[in-house]
Amino acid sequence: MLRTGSGSILVPVVPVVPGSRGICPVTPARRIVVDMNDTTLPGGTYRLADDLELTRVGYGAMQLAGTGVFGPPADRDEAIRVLRTVVELGITHIDTSDFYGPHVTNQVIREALHPYDGLHLVTKVGARRDEQGGWPHAREPHELVEQVHDNLRNLGLDQLDVVNLRMGGFDAPEPGSIAPQFEALAELQQQGLIKHLGLSTVDAGQLAEAQAIAPVVCVQNMYNVARREDDALVDLTAEQGIAYVPYFPLGGFSPIQSGALDAVAARLGVSRLTVALSWLLQRSPNMLLIPGTSSVAHLRDNVASAGYELPADAVAELDAIGTAR
Repeated sequence: MLRTGSGSILVPVVPVVPGSRGICPVTPARRIVVDMNDTTLPGGTYRLADDLELTRVGYGAMQLAGTGVFGPPADRDEAIRVLRTVVELGITHIDTSDFYGPHVTNQVIREALHPYDGLHLVTKVGARRDEQGGWPHAREPHELVEQVHDNLRNLGLDQLDVVNLRMGGFDAPEPGSIAPQFEALAELQQQGLIKHLGLSTVDAGQLAEAQAIAPVVCVQNMYNVARREDDALVDLTAEQGIAYVPYFPLGGFSPIQSGALDAVAARLGVSRLTVALSWLLQRSPNMLLIPGTSSVAHLRDNVASAGYELPADAVAELDAIGTAR
């Protein structure tokens, strides 16, 4: 992968041997030219730091792993095609974690995209996988250090762009101090292993606690048109120039809310996901999306969906969904 003088990158596209775990070492059949100055993706870009500007429409890699985010991809070749299409579309923001798989997703990302010129990988630590496929906490300082090194090794990097500290559960923060954990990551940042730090499943108080230790460039929480507990946090992060990255755009809807979303989508003649992603992108300029998929076709659909502009009356109707249960 080579950067050109115009701000583009050349991504070598090489065939993958069916059933293999590696890339066939042959001459690339063609090259994809990606203009990294192109902001035609929905929402353009958002600057998280002087050296970190991301496309607001990113890609979440969780679904590249097998069923239940456990084990290898059902179709490894398609997973690699998805990642290369991410680059082809001009997306510069890939969200991942070494506990997806575990390890598998990062290994596939490395196989498909290393050395990542023009791309920014955002990973997270604070959980692990157990033998039953569960997601128990793993946030003792020594566990976090180990996870950072796992991410570095499996991604083939000497330094991670962004590491998010995951403190809560799947869909909500948990009370308590996050200082010991964040201090452990801040120390790794001082050592040069991490460029920037972020948080996941935290509240405003925990954000402030972390900011007293080191700068925070992003917050990744569950948030969508129905789950609006973070409305104030979205506004707070926007005021502070911190990216807000919502996950589960269709999660946590009550039957009433789901019906209301379906009604808006039907009236506009678009999908539920189109409405959900568009509402998020229009909600605040610091909102960054990370829809995931294991299909090239669905990836293209997701990007197109995010580019749909909701009319004002639909936005008002959707805003009201958050109060309906």
